[in-house]
Amino acid sequence: MKILVTGVAGFIGFHCTLRLLEQGHQVIGFDNLNAYYDVRLKQARLDILNSRTNFDFEFGDLADHKAVSALFERGNFDLVLHLGAQAGVRYSIDNPFAYIDSNVTGTLSVLEACRRTDVRNMIYASSSSVYGANVEQPFSVKDRVDRPVSLYAATKRANELMCESYSRLYQLKLIGLRFFTVYGPWGRPDMAYFKFANLIRSGQPIAVYNHGKMGRDFTFIDDIVDGVCAAVYRISDPDTPAAHKVYNLGNSKPERLMDMISFLERALGEKAELRFLPMQPGDVYETFADISESTAELGYEPKVSLSDGLNRFAQWHAETYWPLFSK
Repeated sequence: MKILVTGVAGFIGFHCTLRLLEQGHQVIGFDNLNAYYDVRLKQARLDILNSRTNFDFEFGDLADHKAVSALFERGNFDLVLHLGAQAGVRYSIDNPFAYIDSNVTGTLSVLEACRRTDVRNMIYASSSSVYGANVEQPFSVKDRVDRPVSLYAATKRANELMCESYSRLYQLKLIGLRFFTVYGPWGRPDMAYFKFANLIRSGQPIAVYNHGKMGRDFTFIDDIVDGVCAAVYRISDPDTPAAHKVYNLGNSKPERLMDMISFLERALGEKAELRFLPMQPGDVYETFADISESTAELGYEPKVSLSDGLNRFAQWHAETYWPLFSK
């Protein structure tokens, strides 16, 4: 298939594209390489992808609907994997317009381009953040999700509602994937486990919010890629109806923040200096994915434990990231 991947230089976009290329698909990647975190890391991911003969890269901004439309008109895509977005819960408090431009306007650009060029199949990234202030766990895709605690979460829920309307209006096949705390090699330096690793190696203290009384459903990147590729297979099946469907992709095993720190210390071979702080605005106490529908309909079964995943991350951090990007 010929697949467009937006956000291709991002963490999940990079790993998904690698797998799709290995499976023999032709992939066109689209990204604006913004400076939310170190652009050198994004460029290094892109350099790896550019070495593949079945990959081409297009630089551009999702909010530029004319550029997105032109890309679709010449692309003749079979499927769109829409992973491009402005990430980060806390950053959305300080820079709200970046989230509307990228996540809302950007997704509308892609949906409109799909409609106008008759691209019927699209998979897009949602987030566990849409569950917001919900307290009943595990989080189920059947739960109401109308109490977001950050603008980032609100934009991701807006994406789901936009896709629901476009599927009904134009008979598109759309799958939304609610990712739960994705981590691993080539990850995002703004995420807690990655920031902790950098600070520990630098001999600096780490900030532990809510005094460590938090839990996250940490999901290793390889498991996420398995789920995305299962969604690609499902949406490409001619027997899959033209509808909008949302799935959770998590490990379905929330881990205590303090346990994560202990696993990371062992993986790095260094002890952390902890600085305990109150809860931050926009954060939630715990995430926990109900993956029963993902397992039943996508065959999704996460395999990597947090300790094993952090060991793999720590090895990459020591061998690749720290020597190249720590300065």
